[in-house]
Amino acid sequence: MSKVAKCPTCGSNSKIKEIDGKISYEAVQDDEAFKKIGQLKKAMEKFKAKAEQLQEELEILKAETK
Repeated sequence: MSKVAKCPTCGSNSKIKEIDGKISYEAVQDDEAFKKIGQLKKAMEKFKAKAEQLQEELEILKAETK
């Protein structure tokens, strides 16, 4: 998932990429795209939390069957 922050050079909303220790900024031109990125990040966080919860339940069930 892309990280989004203000570009220090131009001040626009930008996607941050780190390659070989160098940080590059790629401008997000469209406000709708920026909103969509935020929505997708929230959805992924919910999915990740649910997956972690299910993983814990699975480990408990495995421990009970041993």
